[in-house]
Amino acid sequence: MSDVPFTKANLDSYLKELAKEFRKINGTKMPAEIILIGGASVLVNYGFREVTYDVDAVIRASFSMKEAINRVGARMGLPNGWMNTDFMKTTSYTPKLSQFSQYYKTFSNVLKIRTVSAEYLVVMKLMAGREYKNDLSDVVGILLEQQRAEKEIVFDSIKRAATDLYEGYEKLPETSRKFIEAVYQNPDLAGLYEKVQEE
Repeated sequence: MSDVPFTKANLDSYLKELAKEFRKINGTKMPAEIILIGGASVLVNYGFREVTYDVDAVIRASFSMKEAINRVGARMGLPNGWMNTDFMKTTSYTPKLSQFSQYYKTFSNVLKIRTVSAEYLVVMKLMAGREYKNDLSDVVGILLEQQRAEKEIVFDSIKRAATDLYEGYEKLPETSRKFIEAVYQNPDLAGLYEKVQEE
């Protein structure tokens, strides 16, 4: 966790630099793919959260991507490991993520970025269910923003996404299941979002 905030605007500029650096090392014959997870995915897809402090990712690239990440970090004053794959050691990780992620942007013709959004991001946050991080407020924020965009996520979609990613809704931690069930019984998502954020 660093004290350098990533925002929607600067995240794109770091990704652009990363693509350039990777291309410099590897040339154009070696494309790479990165799936942004967690806070970075929230930033890219939604407007309610303004910053995240590290970029969790699933990286599919040659080993030199690590070198490119370090070089960009050093050049731009980012902390060591500003983009990392630590998330892949957690319970939220599943190899099925690539299947349920969506295309975001390609930088320098070599780096394809994908993200996770909507019910899949909600389910990942529920699987993590860390009360001390932004997981639960992110869940409510995502549901609220989807509702405001008239693309409401129904409860059945959450269950289906849990089955797609983790082979069943009942695989989510019990506290997370109770939390999301209570959220769906609350008619005032905006009020709930403020309350959960405060907590």
